[in-house]
Amino acid sequence: MARPAPSPLYTLRGAGSPLNTLHFGCCEGDPPLLFSGSGQGSVHVWNLTTRRAERVLEGHSGASVTWLNTLHSRDTLISQGRDMRVCLWDLAEGRGDVTDALWTGSVGFCRCSLLETGPGRWLLAHAGEAMEEPDSSPGPLLLAGYEDGSLALWDVSQRSVLSRAAAHPEPVMCLDFDPAGQRGVSGSSEKSLASWMLDGQHRLQLQEPVALVNPGISQLCIRGDRKIVASAGWDHRVRVFGWKKLRPLAVLQHHTDMVLSLAFSDHQDPRNRMLAAGSKDQRISLWSIYNQGSSDTG
Repeated sequence: MARPAPSPLYTLRGAGSPLNTLHFGCCEGDPPLLFSGSGQGSVHVWNLTTRRAERVLEGHSGASVTWLNTLHSRDTLISQGRDMRVCLWDLAEGRGDVTDALWTGSVGFCRCSLLETGPGRWLLAHAGEAMEEPDSSPGPLLLAGYEDGSLALWDVSQRSVLSRAAAHPEPVMCLDFDPAGQRGVSGSSEKSLASWMLDGQHRLQLQEPVALVNPGISQLCIRGDRKIVASAGWDHRVRVFGWKKLRPLAVLQHHTDMVLSLAFSDHQDPRNRMLAAGSKDQRISLWSIYNQGSSDTG
């Protein structure tokens, strides 16, 4: 049985529209930052010490921002919008300029994925009109969820599907993957989470689904220590599960509308880790959960 829910540490207000995506930027010695992307095309840079927005970036012509990430440090930001652009931002020394942009040709809700392939080198995956010709060098594998409810594992260099599984009866809304454990979880509009793994031959193997009280998941997020996973629910709630057995641990109730986004902080000290949740109610809640000990997160 899930334990009684804690209260949020605090709530950030003032985004002015639904919060579609969140990303932490925590550096030792500097105030922790939280980047949020809104339904009206704005990126807010929140100082979590003052609990106020330091800056508001406008680069997607009012189109919804669906994904955020940082390169090197928090001085270089990448944002994806439904204006069919991925923008690269220079935030160093107080700047807030778009220095480059990529036209994706995709207006959907599929979020980008970023992989560091070497020092100063990254690989960006995004939905597009067609797959461009990649080089023939050995490359990484990519997991993708589709509108027909299936999951596919791609060999990026060979442009080939290694494995496919029918994980959901409805479109896949979100997924997250644990590379160390070769396990993943995905959500859709139904009342369950799909659990799956990769075997030694890179084949997707479905496991027992996890029943939910209410239907609809916007995002799933596995914490970096692989102890817990959180779900953003259409029922206004964040649910926390132990990652090992997907046992329900807590239900976080605070928002008055759909929870759309989640992010775990990247604090170096595990005791300072936080979970951020963004909602259609235009608020961001910050939580401290399961930071002391891990024996009860099975």
